[in-house]
Amino acid sequence: MTKFKHILCSALLTFAVAGTGNAMASKQNDKNALPEIGSAGTSVLSIDKERQIGLALMRQLRASQPLLQDPVLIEYINDLGNRLVRNANDVNYPFEFFIVNNNELNAFAFFGGHIGIHSGLITTADTESELASVVAHEISHVTQRHLARRLEEQSRTQSLSIAGMVTGVLLTLINPQVGMAALSTSMAATQQASINYTRGNEKEADRVGIALLAYSGFDPNGAPSFFGKMSEEFRYKSKPPAMLLTHPLPDSRISDARLRAQTYPRVQLPPSLPFELTKARIQARYQKNDEHNITYFQNQLDKKRYRLEEAARYGLALSYFEAKDYQQAKTNLESLYQADTHNLFYIDALSDTYIALKDFDTALAMLEKAHKFMPNNQVVSLNYANVLQEAGKLDKAEQLLKDFLIVSPENYIGYDLLTGVYRKQNDKGNMHATQAEVYALLGGYSRAVDELQTAYNYFGDKPLVQKRIKARILQFQNEENKLKRL
Repeated sequence: MTKFKHILCSALLTFAVAGTGNAMASKQNDKNALPEIGSAGTSVLSIDKERQIGLALMRQLRASQPLLQDPVLIEYINDLGNRLVRNANDVNYPFEFFIVNNNELNAFAFFGGHIGIHSGLITTADTESELASVVAHEISHVTQRHLARRLEEQSRTQSLSIAGMVTGVLLTLINPQVGMAALSTSMAATQQASINYTRGNEKEADRVGIALLAYSGFDPNGAPSFFGKMSEEFRYKSKPPAMLLTHPLPDSRISDARLRAQTYPRVQLPPSLPFELTKARIQARYQKNDEHNITYFQNQLDKKRYRLEEAARYGLALSYFEAKDYQQAKTNLESLYQADTHNLFYIDALSDTYIALKDFDTALAMLEKAHKFMPNNQVVSLNYANVLQEAGKLDKAEQLLKDFLIVSPENYIGYDLLTGVYRKQNDKGNMHATQAEVYALLGGYSRAVDELQTAYNYFGDKPLVQKRIKARILQFQNEENKLKRL
């Protein structure tokens, strides 16, 4: 699907954190409170609270950061991440992986199994094992509960409120340049202890992450390979990438990673087509300009300077699409699709191309076939619904999206599409009701309640629907109050 517009709401990233911090700070000051017994970090932040905060912060991130709302890329990064999670220990909740549209090299993990990867890091990696090594490292931060343990360590050495510590740590993860300044201001007295504790976390995450990489079938040398590349590229630069601010990379860490990787069998893996297609998609759709990209991918093909020809041709097709040369895009994409009819990258790009050419019948035939084979897949379902509504088949698009959202109730794009379908149907009641779900997924509960109250007025002749809306309003209000009580 084409790039979704980034919707901004007024909710602040630190909203949930501040409320949580006050509660945790109060707990720290209660001398009569019995200590919690469990894994490291639970005396400051229980696993249940960590999960709740993670869900709340993920909603805030959707509203405040340029996340790629791209179903193909979401599908790829979650498939890669979950291949690693399946082999991890101490997994306490489902993981969610997402991509931030940012050319900076960075990756971060935060509460509740949420892991963000910057698009620039993906395009910098040369192999899927290099990318997987970063994802495995971040998974290890989560399973070892490093963020909670770091808060616990800091709470023992300073009187700073937990709210301040959580806010500073999260700022550092998401925006290291700003976050480091916040941390250095608020934690000057114990800065060295914080740095040492972070280095210990990094060493542990390297150890666990490289093992996870090997057990998941990737090349364990992906970790030292990526470390070495970063070290060489940024050794003499005055401004290091964001990742090196939160993941220090001394030479000893690189040599330790090499030695550790050598304890596992060397794996010779062929180039990964999904990985190469992901890199091509990010460059063609989200980096540089169309003219540059057409020249770049055409040069790859002419000089055979590619790892996989299909990826270079796919990048060229997307570049033509972005330049509005839809016939050239169609020619390249149809050739790729005929050779691999279940490839989601090709199905998605062809759907957009057929829409641009108003060739709805061909698009619907392709997507109906794919939907029978993969009925609940987000790429297929969302593209199918999108083509249906563009073709004016609004009732079928509505039903498809409603069915999809039953199995994927947190899918932001699905609710956004359904809102658009109701708008075209002039169904104002349901339009406002689904717009409320969009705002809720962005953490804007007050705006969600306003939308539901507006929707309520359109269903005067449907008392059962009004009761459901009242119940949903109470749910949103309870969610908001729950965050304040954390």
